Amino acid sequence: MARRGPYEKGQAKRKEILLAALEVFAAEGYRGTSLRKVADRCGLSLPGLMHYFESKEDLLTQVVRMRDETARLRHPDHTPETYRRIVREGTSTPGLVELFVSMAAAAGDPRHPAHGHFAERYPQIRGQVAAFLRGCMDEGWMRADVPADRLAALFVAVADGIQMQWLVDRSMDMEQPIADVMRLLTSPDARAATDARAAGTRGTGEEGGGRC
Repeated sequence: MARRGPYEKGQAKRKEILLAALEVFAAEGYRGTSLRKVADRCGLSLPGLMHYFESKEDLLTQVVRMRDETARLRHPDHTPETYRRIVREGTSTPGLVELFVSMAAAAGDPRHPAHGHFAERYPQIRGQVAAFLRGCMDEGWMRADVPADRLAALFVAVADGIQMQWLVDRSMDMEQPIADVMRLLTSPDARAATDARAAGTRGTGEEGGGRC
């Protein structure tokens, strides 16, 4: 078996650090956790930890990137239900939600390490959501008087914005606004059919609704 070179070893250690940071932030919060605790978990000193990153902001940005990639692998489809599941998971890991919101705000500065990640993230997500919405429009489930790409921007704004509001008021239901937006966008005929189906299955344990 070939030995791993310094680059491969460095990449492996970097991944180990990011996974440890994800776990620590998820369990103990983002602002209340010292990076020294992450370093201890990886068997490193704090300077040793920072050797693998350009700055603290770079490390935090890479944690957000890994969080997004993990969510994408766990939820490969881009339906409204996917985003409801993602924000539902966020209620059990508020530290990661806080980190995401903080880095998203900081990314407005082109000089911040998070800028590149979010500059890639938003167009990609909007495109994926728009493709799903176009399918719903083609099937007659969704109103088609507003272009899918504009609706996708609205949907992503709601999904991300509700996380910021939830950090301020934990009594908020992060899932419901996503469901409300989809109901507003559903075509009248499809909404009537869904309501009728839901009324017919109420109390049976079955759920109405189609792909959209």
